[in-house]
Amino acid sequence: MTTQDMRVSVGSNRGIAPVLQYLVAVFFALVVLIPLFATLINGFKSNAEVLLHPFGLPSTWHWENYIGVLQGGSFWRQLGNSTMVMLATSVGVVVLSSMPAFVFARMTFRGRELLFNFFTLGLLFPIAVAILPLYISLRQANLVDSLWGIILPQVAFGIPGNVLILRGFFATVPRELEEAAAMDGCSTAGFFVRVLLPLMRPALAAVAVLTMVYSWNDFFLPLLVLNTEQLYTLPLGIMQFQGQFGTDWARVLSFVALSLVPTIGFYLIAERQIIAGLTAGAVKG
Repeated sequence: MTTQDMRVSVGSNRGIAPVLQYLVAVFFALVVLIPLFATLINGFKSNAEVLLHPFGLPSTWHWENYIGVLQGGSFWRQLGNSTMVMLATSVGVVVLSSMPAFVFARMTFRGRELLFNFFTLGLLFPIAVAILPLYISLRQANLVDSLWGIILPQVAFGIPGNVLILRGFFATVPRELEEAAAMDGCSTAGFFVRVLLPLMRPALAAVAVLTMVYSWNDFFLPLLVLNTEQLYTLPLGIMQFQGQFGTDWARVLSFVALSLVPTIGFYLIAERQIIAGLTAGAVKG
């Protein structure tokens, strides 16, 4: 094979690679989007049409399915409960994760790595593994059948992984910037609040939004903690709604579609911050 033929072969391979990457991206996008599309569209159909043509457009648009869900008081109550749990969890995780991450990333002291490894051990104990002692602790603290019984465990179990993530981001900030802030009379706490946190806004936004999505979709912990229907979050509300309208698939799917709207909205609003944070971490790492 001549040098020219080798160059042509390499050039053709380079031309095929972007096409393959594009096809793979399209495939995985369809894997994600087709179920969402089917859920949204089937909410506008009759039950018979849902079973006969689950992926087709409705012949008649039944807006009453969505209107009936929105007019019901349970949806808005569960939406408020989920929003409260989500916001409190995300704020708690960001605040309580950023402070130890700053200490582990910017300060040097004896036993730092050992203590950091203690934090990372939390990744080995998900909520499902520790649910029995967790439930006993919540019952002793009178937090069963309370939204705080969901918020506090979600915050506690979300700290280890986010400390690991934020530590990597905080460590990328040059020491010269910290020394310059100290020369200007900025304390360590002042550097953390006034300089580091604004610089790490994309990373904090990424952690916050990912925590929001996790908290919003959590089903297992609310199922064990909550007993009163007035405190149900949307995942439990879907279960309850399906129990009431188990044969009315169109109305159940409309409820599911409406419950997905806030999480999709959260991601679309913070998409740029998430991508910027993850890209910065990949480049700097």
